[in-house]
Amino acid sequence: MKDLFIKTKRQQYWLEQLASISESIKAEAKEVDEQSRFPFEAHKLLLQIGYPKLTLPKEYGGEGLSVYDMVLVQETLASYDENASLSLGWTLGVVGELYEKKLWVDDLLSTFAQEIKNGAIINRAVSEAATGSPTRGGRPGTNAVSIEEGWLLNGRKIFTTASPVLDYFLTSAWIEEKNQIGFFLIHKDVQGLSIEENWEMSAMRGTSSHDLVLKDVIVPKNYLVELPSHPSGGKIDGWILHIPATYLGIAQAARDYALHFANHYQPNSLNAPISTLPNVQQLLGDIELKLYQARFVLYGVAEAYDDPARRELLTNEMAVAKHTVTNLAIEIVDKAMRVVGAKSLQLTNPLQRYYRNVRAGLHNPPMDDMTIIKLANTAIELQKSNE
Repeated sequence: MKDLFIKTKRQQYWLEQLASISESIKAEAKEVDEQSRFPFEAHKLLLQIGYPKLTLPKEYGGEGLSVYDMVLVQETLASYDENASLSLGWTLGVVGELYEKKLWVDDLLSTFAQEIKNGAIINRAVSEAATGSPTRGGRPGTNAVSIEEGWLLNGRKIFTTASPVLDYFLTSAWIEEKNQIGFFLIHKDVQGLSIEENWEMSAMRGTSSHDLVLKDVIVPKNYLVELPSHPSGGKIDGWILHIPATYLGIAQAARDYALHFANHYQPNSLNAPISTLPNVQQLLGDIELKLYQARFVLYGVAEAYDDPARRELLTNEMAVAKHTVTNLAIEIVDKAMRVVGAKSLQLTNPLQRYYRNVRAGLHNPPMDDMTIIKLANTAIELQKSNE
C-alpha cells in the first residue's frame, strides 16, 4: 500500500537510506523503551546519512525535502523506532518552517544553515507546567530582561523532546518591556542552562523530553530571533505533519506484527493459521482500511500544502490530518492486539510498546478538542458570510 504514495526517485532514495540502517535502529528500540533512555545509536546513524538537513532548502546546502517528502521518511523511520522518529522529527519541522517562512534575518539563516549541515539538532522549548500547551495561548512564565550584555533569561520548560542531543533550544519567553512573547536561540553550552532529567512517562520514554532549566542565562541581543504576533505563530504550518507521520508509522509496525503473527500462529485446534479465521480476517481488513484512510488524509494534506496555489486555501487541514491519523492509529494498534490476543501484553512483545506510545499522539498539538471547535467555528462563520 505504501508504495502508492512514493512518487519520485528522490523519495525512493531516502527510503533506501533509511532501510540501510533499519536493523540497527529496530534492534535498539526495545532497550530504549525498557531503559527509558534516548536512542543514541539511531541518532548517530541518522546523523551519518544527513537526516537533520533533509528539510533545509537546497539554496542553503540542504536536501530540500518538501512536507510530503518529510512525511514519507518520518512514517518509515517511526515504523523502525517511534522514539527516534518523533525526536528527530522536531528538528525537521523546525528547520522546514524557519527557512520556508524566513522567520529569522537572512544573515542568521545563512549562518545557522552551516550548523544544520554539520548535524546540529534544534527544537522549540515552549511548554510549561503552568501554561500547558502554547497553542492554548498561555503566557510563559519564563522571562527575558534586557541587560547591557544582551538578554537575561530565567525559567523552566517541560516536554523538551530530544534534550540529551539538542544543540540549540529555540526558547519562548515573556518580554515585559515589549509586552509580548519572543523566541531566543540558545546554545546548549551557555552558562546557566541545564537539563533536569525527570522524564518519567509510560509512553514515548525514549524521547527524553526532560525539563530545560534556565538560570540567569545571558543571550546576545541578536539571538532574540522571533517576535511572533500570535502565540502559536499564526500562519498555517505544514511542517507539524511530522507528528501524525510518526503515529502512522507506529500503526504500520503494529499491523506488520499482527499480520505476520496471524499468518504463522496455528494452535493445535486448527488445521491452518489463524489468518484463515473470519473474525481475524475482519480485524485485519479493518486495519488495512484504516491505514488507507489515514494515509490518504495525511498525504493529501501534505500534497496540498506543498502546492503554493492550494496552500492559500488551507485553514484547518493540518489539525484535521493530525486528529484523523492519530485516532486511527490508536484504533489500528488496538485491533492488532486483538489479533494477537493476550500475548500482545507481554513485556517482550512490541505491541504493548506500540499501545503505550501511540496514545501519546493525543497529547501532541493541536489537541483534539481545539480541532473540533475550530472546525465548528469555521463552518459557522463561513455560513454567515454566505448569507
